[in-house]
Amino acid sequence: MPFQVVEHPLIQHKLGLLRGAETTTGKFRALTREITNLLTYEATRDLPLDPVQVAGWAGTVDCRKLTGKKVAVVPILRAGVGMMQGVLDLIPSARVNFVGLFRDETTLRPVEYYRKFNPDIQVRTAIVVDPMLATGNSLAACCRLLNNEGCDRIKAVCLVAAPEGVEIMDTEFPDVQIYAAALDERLNENGYIIPGLGDAGDRLFGTK
Repeated sequence: MPFQVVEHPLIQHKLGLLRGAETTTGKFRALTREITNLLTYEATRDLPLDPVQVAGWAGTVDCRKLTGKKVAVVPILRAGVGMMQGVLDLIPSARVNFVGLFRDETTLRPVEYYRKFNPDIQVRTAIVVDPMLATGNSLAACCRLLNNEGCDRIKAVCLVAAPEGVEIMDTEFPDVQIYAAALDERLNENGYIIPGLGDAGDRLFGTK
């Protein structure tokens, strides 16, 4: 399935804590990192492996390692930065790339203001991270930028999604696998997810 809600009990428990209006900035940040850890574990189940031999304590051991160029993590600024370390905890060798987008509050369309990709992005699996898949416009814009750089192996990890965003991605990028902790009810008239988390960026960085 291109879109998957990961129903693991630990994810669902931590998501409930994350939704709480009284959750502090520090706790919100820690929970976001922990949930991202768990979602990344699920998102990377199909990474290819090569056989390798290592020198073990009792002799040579047949093992497996990730194949070739591996992963690029792509946080969508700014809120995606709060999820970045959750991926790097599991894949510390991943290259970090950035896409800066803000939402025009009138049109709800993304406006690009920054991008930085590593030179070999086209041979890596890109894991795009952004807490909220709301309208889907920002994730779709990020995927277009990656495609333009020659990267066609893209996964996305988000905390909470709305049906509208899932539909956009299913229409425009049906090959992009998306892993989320929840599929929420809907978007409100301002394009925010209900029940959602509130403004994830503000809650991550304490800016409100």
